[in-house]
Amino acid sequence: MQEKKFILVKAKPLISIITLNWNQTEITCQFLESTRKLLYKHYEVLVCDMGSAADPTLQIITGNYPNTRILKTDPCNDNGVNWAIKQAKGDFILLINNHTELTENTLDDLLAPFLTDKILGVTCPKIRSFHKKNEIQYAGYNAMNKLTGRKTIIGHKKEDKGQYDIPLYTHGAYSGAMMIRKTVIEQAGMLPRNFFIYFDDSDVSARILKNGYKILYQPKAVVYNRASLLPSEKSAINVYYRTRNRILFMRRNSNLLQFSIFLSFFFFLTIPATTTKFLIKRQFTHLQSFFKGIWWNVKMRAAA
Repeated sequence: MQEKKFILVKAKPLISIITLNWNQTEITCQFLESTRKLLYKHYEVLVCDMGSAADPTLQIITGNYPNTRILKTDPCNDNGVNWAIKQAKGDFILLINNHTELTENTLDDLLAPFLTDKILGVTCPKIRSFHKKNEIQYAGYNAMNKLTGRKTIIGHKKEDKGQYDIPLYTHGAYSGAMMIRKTVIEQAGMLPRNFFIYFDDSDVSARILKNGYKILYQPKAVVYNRASLLPSEKSAINVYYRTRNRILFMRRNSNLLQFSIFLSFFFFLTIPATTTKFLIKRQFTHLQSFFKGIWWNVKMRAAA
């Protein structure tokens, strides 16, 4: 990595906190309440509303949350996060889900490693469950398995006994809680538009690493999360996007040999196993969504 890519970090850089809202104003306001206790005060909060049925503006303004702006966009126009990043004034961007809760030192602890590590592009906090306070949801990612197109979360659902309290470079950031240099976004690119949900963080992480930057898991920073980090099969739409994006990620981030091996695994093992599972459970809509996710990639490949 060339020295010209490095930048000096200001003593008190502005941090832009970006979160999305879509028909979850109450949850978003709970997140905004947690920003009141932040000890690092040089920040702005951008709430990007993705066309909610009820305008959240009045409720958020009434809450009088510090340093907060409301942005409105049509979810069909662009990736909401990318659109918000373009409006951000900060030297660093904290991408954070609205169903999280920040702790008072979150910004300080995520920012601190950038002051001494020139190759650092992203820092990620330890994520714990909001409902089970001592249960870990994220302590970094293991490397992506190029055979299966899957990656595993370090420490997921384990009791926090301090076993993941050492900072370490990790193989992927979680896009629902990550601080990134704005200049790194300019070099590596925005979050991918085609992914929508699932594997978007894997894709942007791969590009960040390819550009010579590192991703740091920073356990001193703790964020509490009200939702699950792992994909769900409760709805057919989740099956569709998880399948579609898994193949799309491998298309974009593996060489010809790796992709060929992945396709062999997928067609000879994944398809039969998944088909059998959904047939046994009589989840025919899920099965249809699974094949729609595959077909989307076939059409896109043919059109390329």
